Amino acid sequence: MIMSKPFYVTLPGRGLIHLEGEDRKSFLQGLVSNDVMKAGPGKIVYACLLTPQGKFLHDFFVHEGDGFLLLDCEGGARAKDLYERLLKFRLRAKVQLSVEELHPVYAVFGEDVGLPDPRHEKMGRRSFEKPDMEEKPFEEWDRLRISLTIPDGSRDMEIEKSTLLECGIDKLNGIDWDKGCYMGQELTARMKYRGLAKRHLYTVTLSNHITPFSDLPNGGSMRSSCGDIGIALLKDGEQTCL
Repeated sequence: MIMSKPFYVTLPGRGLIHLEGEDRKSFLQGLVSNDVMKAGPGKIVYACLLTPQGKFLHDFFVHEGDGFLLLDCEGGARAKDLYERLLKFRLRAKVQLSVEELHPVYAVFGEDVGLPDPRHEKMGRRSFEKPDMEEKPFEEWDRLRISLTIPDGSRDMEIEKSTLLECGIDKLNGIDWDKGCYMGQELTARMKYRGLAKRHLYTVTLSNHITPFSDLPNGGSMRSSCGDIGIALLKDGEQTCL
C-alpha cells in the first residue's frame, strides 16, 4: 500500500460489545487469550475466545474507556453469538453487558486518529469515529492485511476447528504466555511447547478464484482472498502459488 496522504477505510460488518461493572476486566481476563489488564489509554489489546478444547470461536479488540470496556468484534449474528457466550459465563461477576450488532469501525492511515492496531505496525489505527480525510475502498485494507498474512476473524479462522498457533495469532500479539488460566489455554500452550502445529496460514498467489474454505491439495484449505492474493491453510513447506 502506497500512502501519498492520510486516508481511512471503512471496515464493514463490525459489532461492539460494551462491558461495565467493577469485575469487567477480571471477568474477561479469565476467558480470553491475551492479558486484558494491558488495555488502557493509548493501547488496544487483541484477543481471542476459544472453546474449552482450544479451538477458535471469536477474535476482537479490547478498548478501555472511562469505567467500561468495548469489544470491537465481528458484527451481525457473530456479535450476537459472542455476546450470548459471554453472558453464559457471567454467573455472579459484577459485570453488565450490552451489544450493538452493527457499529462503524474505521482503519486510519497516516494520521494519529484512533489507536494503533496491535497486530502489526503496518495495519494503521482503529477508530470508532469517522475521520475527516480521504476514504479509500475496503480492498486497499484487505489486500494489505492478506499480504501480511493477518486473519480476519471467521473469514480465515474456522469456527470450533482452527487453533491459534496454526493461524499465527501468537505472532500478531494475540496471546499472552505469562497470564493466568483462560479457556482453551491447555491446548494452546501444549501446541507451542511441543511444536505440534504442522500447518499454518500462508499468503498465496492465485491464478484463479478459489472459494473460501474449499479443500486444496495435500490437505490444505483456502480462506479469504482479494484479487490475485489470498490466505490459505497449508502444510509447512507447501507451495504458495495456487
